[in-house]
Amino acid sequence: MAPSSFDQRVYAAVALIPHGQLATYGQIAALIGASGCARQVGWALRRLQLPSPLPWHRVVNAKGQVSMGINREGSDWIQRQRLIAEGIPVSWDGRLPLRRYLWSPPPLPLA
Repeated sequence: MAPSSFDQRVYAAVALIPHGQLATYGQIAALIGASGCARQVGWALRRLQLPSPLPWHRVVNAKGQVSMGINREGSDWIQRQRLIAEGIPVSWDGRLPLRRYLWSPPPLPLA
């Protein structure tokens, strides 16, 4: 059965991101048929209980950065460390080589 809520659709799409690759919030939104809802994808991922087996850490902003900030309650540093552990270099301020590691998702939306 297909996920029914927005969050569930986001989680299903994020689960597809392969080890060592990245997706943007906008890519995930487009993949689930919700183009223009990148911010909502971020909110859905923030609602995850950590630790989570979902590879949420592979989703970054369109600038190719981990969104760093005090409101992230340390999840930005967890994200940075998890990406480095997968072999993706991340600078101290969250920048990473997005083009090199960008995932090419399936062509059809999951929605």
